[in-house]
Amino acid sequence: MSRIYKLGAAFIFCMLCSAAGFAQSLKGTVTDSLGKAISYASINLKNSSNLIIAYTSSDNKGNYTLQIPADADKSGLALEVSCVGFSKQSKQVASVAAAYDFKLAKAINQLQTVTIKDNRPRLRVHGDTTDYKVSDFSSPQDRVIGDVIKKLPGIDVAKDGKISYNGKAISNLYIGGDNLLDDKYNIATSSIPNGVVDKVQVMENHQPIKMLKDKVVSEDVALNLTMKKDAKMQWVGQETVGGGLPDKYYADLNAMMFKDKYKGINYFKANNTSNDVANDLISHNLSSYLSRLDNDKPGTVLSLGTAGDPDLPRNRYLFNQSSLLNLNNLVNLKKDVQLRANVSYLRDNQKQSYTKLSEYYLPNDTIRYAEVQNNRRRPDILHSQLALNVNKDKYYLNNNFIADYSRNTGYSALNTNGTPVNQVFKDNLMDISNEFNLMNTFKSNKIIEFYSYLNRSTEPENRVIDPGLNPDIFNNNVAYRQLTQTVDIPSWFTNNYVSYKIPGNLMTQSYKAGFSIQSQKLQSALNVTQLDNSVNLVSDSAVNNLDWQRRKVYAEAGFDIPGDKLKVGVSLPLNLQQISYKDSYYGLNKDLTRLYFNPRASLKYQTSVENYVSLGYNFRNDIGNIQDVYNGYILQNYRSLYANNADLTERKTQSANLGFNYRKAITLFFFSVNAGYTHMNANNIASSILTNNIQQRIVLPFDNNMDSWMGSGYISKYAFSLRTTLSAGVSVQTTKLNQIQNNIILPYNTISTVYSVGADTKVSDKVNFTYKANYSQTTSSSSAVAQKSKVERLIQQGAVNYNPLGNLFLSASADHYYTHQQQSNDLKYVFADASMRYKFNKIKADIEISAQNLFNTKTYSALYLSANTFTSSSYTIPGRFLLAKVTFNL
Repeated sequence: MSRIYKLGAAFIFCMLCSAAGFAQSLKGTVTDSLGKAISYASINLKNSSNLIIAYTSSDNKGNYTLQIPADADKSGLALEVSCVGFSKQSKQVASVAAAYDFKLAKAINQLQTVTIKDNRPRLRVHGDTTDYKVSDFSSPQDRVIGDVIKKLPGIDVAKDGKISYNGKAISNLYIGGDNLLDDKYNIATSSIPNGVVDKVQVMENHQPIKMLKDKVVSEDVALNLTMKKDAKMQWVGQETVGGGLPDKYYADLNAMMFKDKYKGINYFKANNTSNDVANDLISHNLSSYLSRLDNDKPGTVLSLGTAGDPDLPRNRYLFNQSSLLNLNNLVNLKKDVQLRANVSYLRDNQKQSYTKLSEYYLPNDTIRYAEVQNNRRRPDILHSQLALNVNKDKYYLNNNFIADYSRNTGYSALNTNGTPVNQVFKDNLMDISNEFNLMNTFKSNKIIEFYSYLNRSTEPENRVIDPGLNPDIFNNNVAYRQLTQTVDIPSWFTNNYVSYKIPGNLMTQSYKAGFSIQSQKLQSALNVTQLDNSVNLVSDSAVNNLDWQRRKVYAEAGFDIPGDKLKVGVSLPLNLQQISYKDSYYGLNKDLTRLYFNPRASLKYQTSVENYVSLGYNFRNDIGNIQDVYNGYILQNYRSLYANNADLTERKTQSANLGFNYRKAITLFFFSVNAGYTHMNANNIASSILTNNIQQRIVLPFDNNMDSWMGSGYISKYAFSLRTTLSAGVSVQTTKLNQIQNNIILPYNTISTVYSVGADTKVSDKVNFTYKANYSQTTSSSSAVAQKSKVERLIQQGAVNYNPLGNLFLSASADHYYTHQQQSNDLKYVFADASMRYKFNKIKADIEISAQNLFNTKTYSALYLSANTFTSSSYTIPGRFLLAKVTFNL
């Protein structure tokens, strides 16, 4: 039998070879209108009946060879060529010996539309944009658009509201194509009703400046919300008021409009139900914005030394009395010309009570701090922003004026290692800036750009500590009344440049030249008030009057290849920095001049229509700031005394990353994997002296290195048969660094691993269920310390929504928190909430009754591990409360 098979196979092989021997072939090339080769174009050979009898595709040089079947009728043959983003073209085959070259014209849509039909959820892909139909993924229980975005396959929402698409954080969220909120997109996701949004669009390779589209490479991913037609014609709003027990109140009054010429989201919120309205004001890409400005703003120096917030959602632990007035309005004055105003005022009164145990593991000792604190914080924050934007195909202008004023007052009554301490901390921030950007296109298609940024800021800080803390350290072992630490760093900064861009068929060249100036003055004093109310410095080294100047002249060459398959961006900046700082009190007068080259490059290769590989490299030289070089001591918190005894910090940082993104729109499958490495070298290192009363830190001139490796993966899939969005992720990060504590060098290796899974399912048209789990493990070890520390944490969250009647909605949710740490007892907590909502269709109103923290948990403990520092904190949190709310829908 096997012999028959072998003879048959040989016969078939010979027949195929014979057919190939008599077959003829057609050859040619496929290019675009500019003569650029088009790869992966489909070439079909059709007979006189318009049936495909052979096919092939072009190679990466646009060439193709197509075999004509030996038995095909040679008369009436035609070649048809098609490619995503180009119009089809066909030619009759007159002669087999001739070459058939095709020159395709670009089509309006760069990618073929992919539509999933039936009643199943579907995505529509056109160009770099993917459309999610909101109605395919929403449920009757969803109140705002943020509830739906959390369910979309390929999209992940962090607990602070930050949105990521296939593992990459979005750069902005637009409403009807307009930038109404300027990166504070929590305002939209928490306010816009679910029912008014038609589609959520994901825009990859998003270039917000029209005149740079297809000229300058962008790796940004942005979201756009498109509104239903009827929502554009009228005011939209949900007015909610409520009250509850014990002593609870709630109000959310808003008015929204989404016309093409005018868009606005204006609201007032107030509550004491642990709903943190400040979450609406988070700017998720603030760090990248400040990096682009190159403005190293001084941070707040002083603090109360509190434990920070527990690792819980803020609605679980926050004691608040907050109110927020938020006004966001945008007017399209005419086509491509916008005027936008964003004004917000936040006032809050927050309370916090906790106990904290901190341990520092040293080779021969363990330092411990035991604290009990009762804190109160009263922030008043005013933000105003006015922007004019002209975004045309040949012209761009943007002027952005921002003014911020905040007044924060903090109170703390604590007991540390048996010593009572009272603190009052006040700081007032004023920050005013203006950013101007102008681009214009010449008739030659070249682009000139002018940019100017100006900033002025000041933040006087004052903290009073009483009664006399550690008199042996601060007052020669003599009792005293109080300590007062003051700090202020008034700053002025400007950055200006001109650039020239030369777009080409394959590459855009950019050349930039500019300068920046930073001027700052650090003034501080640590004073002691004696029992007779006289005031004097704690010591001769407890005062600073430091002048700082940083001047930079820079030039930069950039090259962008914005191809369809290959996108490359290379930046070659060269900057000359001159820094001078002086403090005559310490005889300090130093100048530093450095020439730095900071190249960076990114590459994105489209392996197929929906998948790509990305690669990036960045080398950066950094110089420290004014807070690295003050010589006088500053008591940053009640037990941390800092000073510097080294030259200005200089850092060299190299980072590289590699990623692969996979998407299959027709099956709603998303996958990404990324890896990164960072190496940092600095010319100094902080040295700390720890005792049971205080920490003293100085900066020493020793070589300091840090290495960090990161790997992550993300996967999301919509299971049509289960009507479920499934997601999973994993990330691993390892960091190696050195510390000096009590004159001992401690090399540490910290490994953090996080696993996550999630499911959001429609059990039926009336029931939907969500589940998320997150497991993290942190391990810290050192060759200098025998003890190895490890903390494990598991968080599970589940919710079920039931819609028994068309206008009745029931929901229940629960969170489970488990923490395990060596030498400590396991920590386990369960929280549960429930609500019932009834909708009155005729009057467009509903009433909701909810209960939070059903199990009445009133304390929560958290563990934190970093290098050789272990912290255990126990917080008082709000207990059970009931709340009734009435909502009227406009």
